[in-house]
Amino acid sequence: MKDITTIEDLQNVVKVRLSPKRFAHTLGVLDMARRLANHYGVSIEKAEVAAVLHDAMKERPLQEMQTMVMDAQIAVDSEMLNNGALLHGPAAAAYAKLELQIQDESICEAIRVHTLGSTHMSLLDKIIFLADYIEPNRDFPGVEELRALAFKDLNAAVIRAYDGTIRHLLDQGLSIHVDTIRGRNSVLLERSDT
Repeated sequence: MKDITTIEDLQNVVKVRLSPKRFAHTLGVLDMARRLANHYGVSIEKAEVAAVLHDAMKERPLQEMQTMVMDAQIAVDSEMLNNGALLHGPAAAAYAKLELQIQDESICEAIRVHTLGSTHMSLLDKIIFLADYIEPNRDFPGVEELRALAFKDLNAAVIRAYDGTIRHLLDQGLSIHVDTIRGRNSVLLERSDT
C-alpha cells in the first residue's frame, strides 16, 4: 500500500474523503468486520482494509466514480454505471487498486461486491457485505437478532440481509439489481449443498 503502514493510516486517508456520519459508519463496519473475521477465521487484516475502504468513493461525484471504474477496467453494466448508489463499491475497489496500490484481489473483490453481493461470495465478501448491513450504528427492527445470527450462521444472516434489502427496495418502489437476486440465490444454493 502506498505510504500506508497501519490501519490507522488508512483510516486517516479515508476520513478526509467522507462526511463525519459516513466515517462513523465506516468505523462501525470496521468494528463488525473485525469481530466477524475473528469469529470465522478470516484474515482480520484483510477484513480491516476492506471495511475501511468499502465506502471510500460513496460521496464522490458520479463522474469521478465512472472514470475510476473505467480506468481500473472493472466491468459494470449500464445500470450500475449511471447510479452512484450501485457504482460506489466498484469505484472504491478501483480507488483501492489505482490510488492505494492494493493488489490483493480478495480485498478488492470484497469492496467491489459489498453493496449488491455476487454469486460465489467468499467468506471475506460475506463478512464485509454483512458488516455493512449490521454495523453498530445501524438501527432497524430485527437488527439485534440479525447481529446474533451473524455469529451463528453466516449464510443465514447474509440471506436475511438480502431479504431486508429486497423488501426495502420493493417498499420504496425501486428496481432491484440482478446481482442482488443472483447473489441471494447463490447463497441459498450454497446452503442447500451442505
